[in-house]
Amino acid sequence: MFEAFAITFDLANFAVMKRVILTLSLLLLVTIMVKAETEHTKTSDLTTIPALQELGHQLLEGKQGSIVAIRPETGEILALVSNSLDSSKINRAITGIYSPGSTIKTAQALTLLSEEEVTPQTTYPCKKGFWKQGTHVGCHPHSPSLNLVDALSHSCNTWFCESFMDMVADTIRYETYGRAVDVWNDYMQSYGLGHTLGVDVHGEAGGLIPNAEFLTKRYGKKWNERQVLYFGMGQGLILVTPLQLCNLAVTIANRGHYFTPYLHRSSVKADPVKYYTPHVTMATQAAYRTVITGMRMAVMHGTCKSMNTKAYAICGKTGTVENAGEDHSVFIGFAPATQPKIAICVFIEHGGMGADVAVPIASAMIKKYMGK
Repeated sequence: MFEAFAITFDLANFAVMKRVILTLSLLLLVTIMVKAETEHTKTSDLTTIPALQELGHQLLEGKQGSIVAIRPETGEILALVSNSLDSSKINRAITGIYSPGSTIKTAQALTLLSEEEVTPQTTYPCKKGFWKQGTHVGCHPHSPSLNLVDALSHSCNTWFCESFMDMVADTIRYETYGRAVDVWNDYMQSYGLGHTLGVDVHGEAGGLIPNAEFLTKRYGKKWNERQVLYFGMGQGLILVTPLQLCNLAVTIANRGHYFTPYLHRSSVKADPVKYYTPHVTMATQAAYRTVITGMRMAVMHGTCKSMNTKAYAICGKTGTVENAGEDHSVFIGFAPATQPKIAICVFIEHGGMGADVAVPIASAMIKKYMGK
């Protein structure tokens, strides 16, 4: 009886396949949402887990920053914690806008791989950084030539700045610098970066992912890859929120899609289409496999190795955001590596290296949620 319903997939048309799979997955999503209702606080409209919230507040004591955790398969917010040491009492998780630092390297890798500007074997020589037209970009010590997985694991600034400039300067494929940047912008937007996600919390900021028009207004018509090299390492004009960075981790955990994050169960009941409809990214499945490998290696052998555990496989990426004063400490990641249950972003203002402050906080939050 099933022969009449046989479907022949064109493997070359992966985008169609992905949408078919996601559409079919919606048939199961209502069951998942009902299960989520019974897992935590039934009497509350909030999706946050009280024990996770309490731990988050404890971990942020004496620090200024935020923690966001999301359940990837539904978009429900598991933790939303913000702490301010100054007079502003904004929710820094959704209203604070910052440069993403090296956490953006995950999104850069997805884009470069999907556009076939690089392969997993691509290398760039790095000797504690590189020079470009009189500008020196520094990098921490590591092997002088890394492939993409190792570049993610060890967070090589040279690899990501050089590869991004190569994409912008690829006039054979894109014809103009502006066209290259606009393609890159499209990918970043598809990951949920640089625009509001539609979370059901007041005050969500949008951030900024520059496009060609923006760059022309800022630099004039003669800008080139030199003006945007810092984009490759998440610095410069790029601005995002911690919620967006957590959602980036969600898209990677889900291998190419996310659901609009929400904090109130009543929001889903009021507008199920908004919260049940998946947002599909532009990146390929092959790109996700490579990036996830790089994030896993970062936890096993790289910048996140202090959080490695035998209990479950964590995938992560650190960020150290340069700014006036001490650097910001950032981490994004998810666990377990297969069938992820939690995605997280920890953003600590003036916390220093991502590995020193954000990673231990994220590790504690994941451990609390996973129960071991």
